Amino acid sequence: MYTKEQVAKTIDHAVLKPEQTLADLKANAKMCIKNKVFSMCVKPCDIKAAKELLKNSDVKVSCVLSFPHGADATPVKAFQAEQAIEDGTDEIDMVMNIGRFLSGEYDYVREDIKAVVDVAHKNNVLVKVIQESGHLTLEQIAKACELSYEAGADFVKTSTGFGPGGAKPEYIEVMVKTVGDKMQVKPSGGIRDWETAVAFLEQGADRLGIGSTEAVLNGATASGDY
Repeated sequence: MYTKEQVAKTIDHAVLKPEQTLADLKANAKMCIKNKVFSMCVKPCDIKAAKELLKNSDVKVSCVLSFPHGADATPVKAFQAEQAIEDGTDEIDMVMNIGRFLSGEYDYVREDIKAVVDVAHKNNVLVKVIQESGHLTLEQIAKACELSYEAGADFVKTSTGFGPGGAKPEYIEVMVKTVGDKMQVKPSGGIRDWETAVAFLEQGADRLGIGSTEAVLNGATASGDY
């Protein structure tokens, strides 16, 4: 049995919708502090503001990078990592280059991830690699996990929340089986109720990407897309 506090400590609360304003950021930061979540995951332009809003709390700042398609050139991704770290992020959730992966350009994908990891690890910042698993077969999910591990990343993550599907138990099963002993696993996208959140933790997930945090923690079912 998980307590509300235990589940909260695994949540990266997402504030990533393009229309979310600075007022939304402020309200979400307050909610994160109140519920003692692990981190608030924000857009790159919001890192500084989030850092300020969360400064007297234990809530960390995490951010997305090359979001949501992973399609920036590798040097741009590396620069984005530097900028995010300078602005104060504690963790980075980068999107794998999905198109290159599906083209079978595995060396490209590995080096693309490694470029971000190299910048981040110099600064003790963790890197999560978002696969957008809904575009992939289960075999491809396993391959993407292997590439993320070879590139030195810390986490594999299912989804941006803006692509097809979201987190699914079968995705997490493959991730845990493939790299669960040497990396952490983060389901994200479509986790809108307590039962779903706890089921993923029981499967072996280490962190949860959630936009409907209050509804999940209150044991209620949230409405909306993220």
